[in-house]
Amino acid sequence: MGKTLYLECYSGISGDMTVAALLDLGADRDVLEKALYSLPIGGFHIEISRVKKSGLDACDFNVILNHDNHDHDMEYLHGKDHEYSHIHEHSHPHEHRGMREITEIIQGSAMTDKAKKMALHVFDILAHAESKAHGVNIEEVHFHEVGAIDSIVDIAAIAVCMDNLDITDVIVPVLYEGTGFIRCQHGQIPVPVPAVAHIAEDHHLKLKITDIQGELVTPTGAAVVAAFCTSEKLPEDFSILKSGLGAGKREYRCPGILRAMLIQTEPADAKLTDTVWKLETDIDDCSGEVMGHVLKLLMANGAREAHYMPIYTKKNRPAYTLTVICKEKDRESLENLIFAETTTIGIRRAEMQRTILKREISTFETPLGQAKAKICTLPDGQIRCYPEYESAEELASRNQISFREAYDSIRSYWTTER
Repeated sequence: MGKTLYLECYSGISGDMTVAALLDLGADRDVLEKALYSLPIGGFHIEISRVKKSGLDACDFNVILNHDNHDHDMEYLHGKDHEYSHIHEHSHPHEHRGMREITEIIQGSAMTDKAKKMALHVFDILAHAESKAHGVNIEEVHFHEVGAIDSIVDIAAIAVCMDNLDITDVIVPVLYEGTGFIRCQHGQIPVPVPAVAHIAEDHHLKLKITDIQGELVTPTGAAVVAAFCTSEKLPEDFSILKSGLGAGKREYRCPGILRAMLIQTEPADAKLTDTVWKLETDIDDCSGEVMGHVLKLLMANGAREAHYMPIYTKKNRPAYTLTVICKEKDRESLENLIFAETTTIGIRRAEMQRTILKREISTFETPLGQAKAKICTLPDGQIRCYPEYESAEELASRNQISFREAYDSIRSYWTTER
């Protein structure tokens, strides 16, 4: 069973920060070095060390090139004159590579097949973002901003570490980003930089803009989140198996660290039990429009389930029984909502024990587009995929196919690729 990774991106995220955080979590350094030095490119070596960030001990991953590197020159990034041009992810302006060359480099390495696939997925996301940013076809995209040696190494290293740690689920609630302008090969551009903005748009990433002047989220960092994030929500209860800190190179007002945690919820092979409240009331003088509106409000305000059924009351009047399932913390507010929005004058309630399967919401890429599904684990260890209705409906409409075709395609792709 794979592991769940939680990335805390309060200082943004970049390629080198991610590699360092994964190494700090326990990714095998020897495995990483063997894979990276097998890449059919030269002109680099890597350094892994410990540094202090805001007094905290953090891992630092550095790609050392055979030429000057101005990624971390803060004066140049923010507009002061310098001899060289800044390229995102500390790449060199004379290194231009397209997807074909990138693919050959990754495929020609000793990385595992899974790690190769992960790395190329990140580059594919970047290629689509760059094609939008520069207004060219994806075949014409040359990674002058992310395709130089050090960025290839960063992305390959992330894939190797993810594979080595056996990470299958990644939780990223939000990405903190800076503001203002930075300088790149084409001149001064706004933050978030166009590639990051397009990745956030295409993959529905949540950005929180801060007042820090500078680029906290790099294109590689955004692409990594888009490629691997399976959920934006942390489980209500979890234990931390291990945590790690990855150091960034740029000096901003924030600490410049990426915190990563391996977390665990309940055992995958166990049935879970919890306590819920059942609220119930019979209503004989509300219209169907009102009942429909109430259901919508109940689900939006914490109800785990809500429905109503037609009944006939003791006076042979047509009526509805409204039933709501909720947690204790939401019970009183939902009762008040029912009183406020319907004509009922009394609500029955009962505390109930229930047995549930372990489940989580997973977001993943499919040939139809990004899909969301509920992944449930049975007591015998079998895992089932239940695509979310809204996700299947949206993909069916976008691809002009039936709902059933979209639903079956999502489930089939998840089963094949997991």
